[in-house]
Amino acid sequence: MPNSSSITQFLLLAFADTRDLQLLHFALFLGIYLAAILGNGLILTVIACDHRLHTPMYFFLLNLALLDLGSISTILPKAMANSLWDTRAISYAGCAAQVFSFIFFIAAEFYVLTVMAYDRYVAICKPLHYGSLLGSRACAQMAAAAWGNGFLTALLHTVNTFSLPLCHGNVLDQFFCEIPHVLKLSCSDAYLREAGLITFSFCVGTGCFVFIVLSYVQILRAVLRMPSEQGWYKAFSTCLPHLAVVSLFVSTSMFAYLKAPSISSPALNLVVSFLYSVVPPAVNPLIYSMRNKELKEALRKLLQCARPQHR
Repeated sequence: MPNSSSITQFLLLAFADTRDLQLLHFALFLGIYLAAILGNGLILTVIACDHRLHTPMYFFLLNLALLDLGSISTILPKAMANSLWDTRAISYAGCAAQVFSFIFFIAAEFYVLTVMAYDRYVAICKPLHYGSLLGSRACAQMAAAAWGNGFLTALLHTVNTFSLPLCHGNVLDQFFCEIPHVLKLSCSDAYLREAGLITFSFCVGTGCFVFIVLSYVQILRAVLRMPSEQGWYKAFSTCLPHLAVVSLFVSTSMFAYLKAPSISSPALNLVVSFLYSVVPPAVNPLIYSMRNKELKEALRKLLQCARPQHR
């Protein structure tokens, strides 16, 4: 049995064995990746260029787009390269970097989604205090806290996981490096330390989710008290996209990690992991742009400015 000092690379789970299917997966991954880059890139450009969107809500949306770009760039380029070159290998250092980056972006994204729920709560339930509670300094501090907590979470998990001795081979049952699958290769009881960290992170995530739910309960109560239908529409148009993104993020993650072992299979695990790691970053820009008139109007003006003028 090899130990961790002799492992120089890991072997990832392949999506397909035949060359034609591998090229098909490469084309599919490339299309999704380009769509994610285009969607999130447009959101970043529109928010940065349009001064009317320099508000707390769009500031946090800009952070979300950055994190989406980071998380999908951690996963898909390596998966595309493996499909294109018909390989399963990822280096030991590359695997550690992928684990760190993915946890960093995913954890920070969930913290940003939590802050966005607070933003919507203050905007709808305490509109008179919105300027004082969510000034530019407060927004910068909350965003920095989200990114900083994501970095600390990723650092702790990565150091704990890759300090364990590995003696059960180097084959990971996943198409990217993920902590539970690396832990399966450990031959030391020290993995319980990482299991404790995972439990702690799960409790923190549950606390954030409860906060989001309670925020939306208060938002719903406030909306139902609004006398005009226009107020209802404005509130729901800004809240529903965020709620949809949170639901997609949480539901796919929960199904991936909490599904019954009896229904687990390599093919199902691949599909589920793809759903929670790749689909949300690609779909989030579409969700936010569908019902947001301000964002669509700013995007339309940006495209008009970019279009060549004819005499």
